[in-house]
Amino acid sequence: MSDVYNPYKNQIRRAFDRAAPTYGSAAHVQGAAAQRLLDFTRAQPLPAHVRRVLDAGCGTGQSLPALTAYFPQAQCIALDFSTAMLAHAAHAASAPHPVCADIERLPLADLSIDFYWSSLALQWCSPEAALREAFRVLSPGGIARIATLGPWTLHELRTAFSAVDDGVHVIDFTAAEHWLEASRTVGLTVQFHLREELFDFAADLRTLLGNIKAIGARAIGGRQRRFLGRKGWQTLQSAYEVFRRPDGMLPATYDLILLALRKPA
Repeated sequence: MSDVYNPYKNQIRRAFDRAAPTYGSAAHVQGAAAQRLLDFTRAQPLPAHVRRVLDAGCGTGQSLPALTAYFPQAQCIALDFSTAMLAHAAHAASAPHPVCADIERLPLADLSIDFYWSSLALQWCSPEAALREAFRVLSPGGIARIATLGPWTLHELRTAFSAVDDGVHVIDFTAAEHWLEASRTVGLTVQFHLREELFDFAADLRTLLGNIKAIGARAIGGRQRRFLGRKGWQTLQSAYEVFRRPDGMLPATYDLILLALRKPA
C-alpha cells in the first residue's frame, strides 16, 4: 500500500467491527502467528527495563495475556481502531489500557514506548506511515516485534478468482523487502527477519471462505463487488480444486513476515 492515508480504512474498520464476535473462535492462523512472534521475540535480546508495552492492532486481545506475563511490571497499552475488537480485548488480560486509534496516527507521546508489538495488523497499513509512527513513539534503544503478511498470502484464492473475472478480490500485500527498506528509511535497525508459511484448512471452499470472513479479512476495493452468482461460484470452486491436498483438505496460505527492529540508543 502507498504511503498515503488508506481511503478504505472505514470499510476495513466496519469489517472488523462485524467480525469481533466470531474472531476468537475463527482466528486459528492469527493465534499461530502470535505464537510464532512470541517465540521469535524470546530468541532475540530485549531491553533491560520495559516500562510501557504497546500492542498495536490488538484485535480481540489474543496477545495480551502473553505480553502482560512477559512484562509483568510494564503498563500494557491495547490499541485498535475497531471499537468492537477493543471491547473484547479489554477482557483478555488483567488491566490493559485500551486506546481506540489508528496505527498510522498514534495518539502517544514521543519516546513513550519501550516495546512495540504488532501481530497481523500492519498489513492493512502503509509500511512507511506505520513504521514512522513506531519509530517516533519508541524510546531510545526500544524494540519492535512485528508479524505481518507478504504477497503470497491467499495466493490460492487470488488464482482461483482469476478464472472468474478480472476484479481485485485479495489485497496486494507488501513484500518483505519493502518492509525492510521502509524500516531502515525511518531510522529503525533491522536486527533479524524471517519468512514462513502458515495455513488454514477446510474440507470445502465455502467453509474456508467463511473462516476468512469470520476474522474480518475481506477483500477491500474501490468499487462494490457484484454478486458472484451460481455459475461464478461453480467456476471458483472448480478453479480452487487444483490446490486440494492429498489428505482431502483445501488450504489457504498466509505468507508470514516476522521483523525484529530496534531504535538506536
